[in-house]
Amino acid sequence: MSRLAERFRSIKARGRTALIPFITAGDPQPQITVSLMRALAAAGADVIELGVPFSDPMADGPVIQKASERALMHHVSLADVLVMAREFRTQDPDTPVVLMGYLNPVEAMGYDRFAAQARGAGVDGVLTVDLPPEEGAELAAVLKSQEIDPVFLIAPTSDSERIRRIVRLAGGFVYYVSLRGVTGAANLDLSEVAQKLRAIRAQTTLPVGVGFGISSAEAAVRVAGIADAVIVGSALVSRIGALAAQPDRVIAEAAAFVGQLRSAMDAAASEVRA
Repeated sequence: MSRLAERFRSIKARGRTALIPFITAGDPQPQITVSLMRALAAAGADVIELGVPFSDPMADGPVIQKASERALMHHVSLADVLVMAREFRTQDPDTPVVLMGYLNPVEAMGYDRFAAQARGAGVDGVLTVDLPPEEGAELAAVLKSQEIDPVFLIAPTSDSERIRRIVRLAGGFVYYVSLRGVTGAANLDLSEVAQKLRAIRAQTTLPVGVGFGISSAEAAVRVAGIADAVIVGSALVSRIGALAAQPDRVIAEAAAFVGQLRSAMDAAASEVRA
């Protein structure tokens, strides 16, 4: 059983919803990324989504675009991100790490080399934002050969046939994009999300995480009531960005925010069980 599968199994057994924070590797400074990852895990993150900086992150809004820019100012590459993942894994054998990024750096490294190095670094999943399922079979097969789960996005506009194609390739979990648009958008329609999750679950037993537009503990609690995982990106990255000139404050502030989300989600789950 993969680390992701085991983590989701454990979370479900405890009646909880997974919390998956996203950060961009190297933002605001490369030397704090591993410590930040460890602090997020200690604060209640069940899985860590580690963004690979990219010069043209087309699916991301301005908050995460700026995070990539800050990381790229320090010349953080895919190879550097794998080193960070490996260092994180030396002290945390349990928390799954999912790399999220774009296809170009992976193609430049080569699928086989990337997958082998990712496995050696303790990476558990890879989400390649701009790789559609119609073109994703080769990379998915290479990742699976290294026991790494290929994670795919499902959009609000994905019809039943497209969902079927995606879940056939996917592993670990699937990521439902709760909004039309880029990361950091607003106006989350919970009833629409719930309807789409039912359609996805009709075709797969994989856990379904929901991200985009979750900016507060209240929103996290609402989504946690219907999803297997709550994925928080821009709200966390914006807090990191606000402290870019004070990197010594980033770790504590980011961990505090994740801790607030975790506490609110757990409190709501306890009320439901009661």
